[in-house]
Amino acid sequence: MLGTLCTLITALTYVSCQKAVIQTPSVLTVSTKTTATFYCDITKDEGYYVSWYKQVPGGAPQYILGFYYSNSAADLYGSGFSSDRFTSKATSNKDYQLIISNVEESDSAVYYCQTRNDSPYALVSQ
Repeated sequence: MLGTLCTLITALTYVSCQKAVIQTPSVLTVSTKTTATFYCDITKDEGYYVSWYKQVPGGAPQYILGFYYSNSAADLYGSGFSSDRFTSKATSNKDYQLIISNVEESDSAVYYCQTRNDSPYALVSQ
């Protein structure tokens, strides 16, 4: 019997004309208890740091984790998220991944990545 399918969505996003954040895939459907991987490609060097957020329909974005490229590890997790299931990695200072292990039905949501710019933070929106 196939496990329950979960649909996980990323938002194709941008902030201002000078910086673009491209997230893929736009929709990802996986079986429960498998692994889901999202990609965040930053077209401009933004200081080697990305934050990931989860948003369920009708809810506010929830902070999952922050990741420094230079540390090669997540530095801070949001409430309810742990390294047991949520991790991140980077293949360069512009290419980041969010990895959700052992996917659960409650993981169905829209996922966002956020990057820094010259101001303190720039929240990426749809």
